[in-house]
Amino acid sequence: MTKIWVLVADSSRAKLLGAKSPIGALQELESFDHPAARQHVHDLTTDLPGRTFDSAGQGRHAMEPKTDPKQHEALNFAKFLSERLATASADNTFERLVLVAAPAFLGLLRGQLSASVRKRISVEIDKDLAGLNAQAIRAHLPDRI
Repeated sequence: MTKIWVLVADSSRAKLLGAKSPIGALQELESFDHPAARQHVHDLTTDLPGRTFDSAGQGRHAMEPKTDPKQHEALNFAKFLSERLATASADNTFERLVLVAAPAFLGLLRGQLSASVRKRISVEIDKDLAGLNAQAIRAHLPDRI
């Protein structure tokens, strides 16, 4: 069992890394890709925005979507990752968790994590390191994780 997990993520990709000790090297355990988050907004929506009449007068105007499609895809990916972590936490696959994510995505991810996963978080770092390899990621972490 790898005692310490490190999740490095942004809105479109994530890596799950493991360390056997707080000062140990990281090894990649899993990799996740969410290509929908990299698509253009017009590729994520199926049609034009709806139209409505003004409440007073003869005018009509387009309606804005209630949520940004890219934000919606980022939230879906955060939910997916949090479910993966919750399953591993319930199985006691890891003892401690280090979260490293782009600042905006870290906030989304925090909002989706279960209480059992949150209790295992030892370090949070708000940096986008998802494009780096395990050795480069380890260089950005504290000496003891």
